[in-house]
Amino acid sequence: MTSQQIPQKMKALVKQVEGPSYSYVDMDVPEPGEGEVLIRVDAVAICGSDIALYNWDNVARVIATVPFIPGHETAGTVVKCGRDTKIPIGTKVGVENHFFCGVCYLCINEDGAICQNMGQYGHGKKTQHGGCSEYSIVPEKYLYKLTRDLDAEQIAMLEPLGVAHNAIDRLHVQGQDILVIGCGPVGLMAQAVAKALGAKRVVAVDVEDSKLELAKKIGADVIVNSKRTDLKQFVTEFTSGVGMDRVCECSGNSAMVNASFSYLRKGGYISLVGLPKQPLHVENVLQDIIFKALTLKTVHGRLIFHTWEQSEALVADGKIDVKAVISHRFPMSQFEEAFKTLFSGEACKIVIDPSK
Repeated sequence: MTSQQIPQKMKALVKQVEGPSYSYVDMDVPEPGEGEVLIRVDAVAICGSDIALYNWDNVARVIATVPFIPGHETAGTVVKCGRDTKIPIGTKVGVENHFFCGVCYLCINEDGAICQNMGQYGHGKKTQHGGCSEYSIVPEKYLYKLTRDLDAEQIAMLEPLGVAHNAIDRLHVQGQDILVIGCGPVGLMAQAVAKALGAKRVVAVDVEDSKLELAKKIGADVIVNSKRTDLKQFVTEFTSGVGMDRVCECSGNSAMVNASFSYLRKGGYISLVGLPKQPLHVENVLQDIIFKALTLKTVHGRLIFHTWEQSEALVADGKIDVKAVISHRFPMSQFEEAFKTLFSGEACKIVIDPSK
């Protein structure tokens, strides 16, 4: 695409003031500044955190600032470059939405994923841009340049897949049994990653049969409906009283997070991915935590860019079908219907096409 082919105006969703919903507006296509590129947004996915942003609740007031364009799971194509950029026009990219500073203690000594001064694309943090627009400005250093042949939906899904991969990668699952609690999009992808990374048996837990059936298709060896089955009793029988080698908690349900430590064997690894809204309370701290000599891992996003590279390879090699978790597709002009579907609880993953 040449500069002559880039339109002057574009459609975008914008949170212009604090309050529910977004405005669907015409706005100028922005110009990339120094170190920035303009991408054509090819696909953008929405997730659970977008519920808070849409409704503008107390959580949104913490994680976002107005005005901003939503959409943080974004796939695009580079169409214009600002000064001091090296990325070629036409490059397919994913957006690392955690805008790390690169100079703080954690960026230098750990990883940009846990930057002390983090901005966030699609949340109005240090940028007003997001993926729910036909074109978007992104600093070049936050773009993941695809090296394999993935389509737009697969690229957009690398962001949430990366969260799942980051969680599972920390658990060293090869040859181990793993219990994955929660079969939302990240939980489902965590099961697929665990299987791809060599887990022995993957056990999926949820309270909805429809999600569990999808889990079977994606990678789970065993499914358990915890509404009908006593999960502690199941784990005891399944492991002959030893406990699970690995646990990945993706539901965010506070009661389940509290109980998850009891399912783990001594010396096991547990990763907390879901976001509980209430304080944690572990009833038997000595038996379930201290004396188990367990390893607890938590994640915030993806390791930059290690996780992107590993996730891209798993998808490109056919080891994970990320499109299996996409349940609905909408043109951006029907965004209200898309969010209505998200709120209904009937959707798994929703992908939006900003060009329509």
